[in-house]
Amino acid sequence: MWDLDDYIEDEGPPLDAAQQSAEGILRQFFDNNRESVFFSRQLEVIHEHQFFHWITNRAIRTLIESGEVVAETRELAMGGEIKLIWHRGYRYYKRAATEVVKLVEEYAHPNIGAALGLHGEMMVLEGFARNRFTLLGREVNRLDDQLWTETNHDVDLVFERDGVRYGIEVKNTLGYMDYKELKVKVRLCLHLGLRPVFVVRMAPKHWIFEVAGQGGFILILKYQLYPWTHADLAKRVAATFTLPVDAPRALADGTMVRFLKYHEQNL
Repeated sequence: MWDLDDYIEDEGPPLDAAQQSAEGILRQFFDNNRESVFFSRQLEVIHEHQFFHWITNRAIRTLIESGEVVAETRELAMGGEIKLIWHRGYRYYKRAATEVVKLVEEYAHPNIGAALGLHGEMMVLEGFARNRFTLLGREVNRLDDQLWTETNHDVDLVFERDGVRYGIEVKNTLGYMDYKELKVKVRLCLHLGLRPVFVVRMAPKHWIFEVAGQGGFILILKYQLYPWTHADLAKRVAATFTLPVDAPRALADGTMVRFLKYHEQNL
């Protein structure tokens, strides 16, 4: 089975065509944006329709090593780091870099992060309930006579409809969810007699096929969902960083239609 770990270790595989292509695309991107400062997650998401996040990240490292772009790591006020990147010809980058860090610190504040996680779950809960799925539990690691003891994990939501039970994990984040966690949650769901479902902003096709091979489904949202009370912040993040964030009142009808189609085809 294909494993993400094969691609993200420091001593990974040799340079391949995908990374070379990513380097060329990024080189042109920085040439077209010579007086802008970016951060690594932003670049991964902007280019995700062309390359997996880790391919973009490796290409960025190559451009940094070659001196074609400049990088600087800064500490965030609430903890953690951010890697800023800009074209080597951008001499007066400091003000732009400060503005980037300021907005990232605003949306990455722990209170905002906690709100996004809870909001994602509530949006999914409402969307499934609205489509006649019955909630059986939250943060579940035991169902009927089955108990998951292999790890300390649980699954966010358990729904049932037409005699089919689903274990639903929600990840309302810009980046991909952790691949090792995905594998654990698949095993957990199967152990409890659930079909594994992951509701995420984006995931690699490999993962979609892998989960489908276990009878499950990855429901792609495309956008990170902010509470409507934070709509102004969502607009500023989207406009400033060209990132897919939004603050809708409910899941889009088309999102649930895709899941209902999967559900009906697998009864």
